Parts: sequence; C-alpha cells; structure tokens
Amino acid sequence: MKRISPILVLAIAVLVIAVLVAIVGNVFTPYGMSQQNLLARLRPPAFLTGGNPDFPLGTDRIGRDMVARVIAGLRMSLSVAIAGTIIGAAFGSAVGFIAAHFRGWVEEVLMMLVDFQASLPFILITLTLLAFFGNSMTLFVILMGLFGWEKYARLSRGVVLSAISQPYAKAIIALGAGNGRLYLKHVLPNVASALIVQVTLTFPQIILLETSLSFLGLGIQPPQTSLGQILGDGRDYLSTAWWISVVPGSIIFLVTLSMSIVGDWLRDRLDPMLRVRTA
Repeated sequence: MKRISPILVLAIAVLVIAVLVAIVGNVFTPYGMSQQNLLARLRPPAFLTGGNPDFPLGTDRIGRDMVARVIAGLRMSLSVAIAGTIIGAAFGSAVGFIAAHFRGWVEEVLMMLVDFQASLPFILITLTLLAFFGNSMTLFVILMGLFGWEKYARLSRGVVLSAISQPYAKAIIALGAGNGRLYLKHVLPNVASALIVQVTLTFPQIILLETSLSFLGLGIQPPQTSLGQILGDGRDYLSTAWWISVVPGSIIFLVTLSMSIVGDWLRDRLDPMLRVRTA
C-alpha cells in the first residue's frame, strides 16, 4: 500500500465515481434526458451568472438538463466500452489460444488475419461498414468489440506458447489431462494477468473510438445519447454555450486518463519482468 501514489488513488476514485453515477445517478435527477424546456434553452450552469439552481450544469440548445444528459451519456459510453472490451478480449484470446494449440498452417492463417487487421486503420473499416450496412446498436457494439482483437490474439498466443512449454504443463499432459483441463484450469490462470493488463489499456481506446464516431454522427443515434454525441451537439455553440461540449469532454478526459493510470499500475504490478527490474 505504501507504493500506491496519490495519483493512483485519485484515478481509482474517479473510475468508481463514474461507475456509480452511471448506475444510480438518474435517481437523483428531477428531469429526464429527453425532457425539453424551450424557455430554459442554453441556460448556463448554476455557478455562472444567469444560471439556475434547477440546472446545475446548464441546459442545451433545446432546454434539456445537462446533468441528466451527461449521466445517460456516461452510462451509454461505459456500457459500449465494457461490451466492446469483453467481445474483443474473448475473440482475440480465443484466436490466440487456437493458434498456439494447433500451430502449423492454422497458426499461419490466423496470424495472417491478425497482421491484416493490424495493417488497416480501424476507423476507416468502421466508417465503411457503418456507411454500407447502416447504423444499428448491435452492429456498432460488435465493431467496438473487434477493435484491438489482434492485440489480444498476439499476446495470448505468445503467453500460451510460453506457458505450455513450462514443466508444469508438460507434467499435466503426461498425467493424461485433456486440452480443456490444461488450458482452462492451468494455462489460463497463469496468463490471465497479461490479458487483464491489456484489457485496461484497450478500454480507454474504445471509449475514445466510440466518442469520435458519435461526435461525427456515426455512433450512438437519438433518442439514445452518449458523451461523444453530446460533445458533437455542442460544437456549434462553443462561443455561446461552451458547457455543452466542455462538460462531457472533461468527463471523457478524466475517465480515459484514470483508466490509463490504473492500467499502467497493473502492468507494473503484474508483469514479472518489470517486477524484476524494479526489485
């Protein structure tokens, strides 16, 4: 505990608060995220001149409460990022395990797909698919899940090859254990730390990707909302109603920065090579 810096504590606190606000924050908001009040449009936050205590963070161009909008947007952005991270981690790790197990031409084909994925700008692939098939929540989440899967595939393949070459794995095989028992009960727990670190590093990247696409109008569509969509709605009002963009932009910055700090700390704690260097 003595090695935990105040910055790390602050980052963890930001993430905990963000999750709690996304889960139960709407209970404390008197307005719905789509509730309009044209008489209160573009109202500044309560702490500025002309602000109204009923709207602590102000209102947007059609009088919707920014607090309710930001809470709903945070919930959507976190949900998409969590779902995308889980899909990418599961798919990429499975590809890596299969490549490490079968080797030969199976490994070559799978690694060729990994190289192909890594060589193409993912945002261009996403824009093409969304333009061709149309936007839907299911397709959007799947595309977020496919972001970064090649990193998990490469990582899991390398650590699995290293794990199955260890004496404990050879002993388990000699005792007659099946492949399912070997990989699920013995190899996976030993490589889980590396995959967990990769999850924490990929998560903020997916949030930024979702934010970018929603900002361009290609991500989350009304009546649903996300932090990126709110940020995009306020780009035409930066000089007159800056809070519409600054508030969600600040939340995106804090969440992604905090997750990156936690990911770096986990990497330092779980990576044996880094532990040896710092010992």
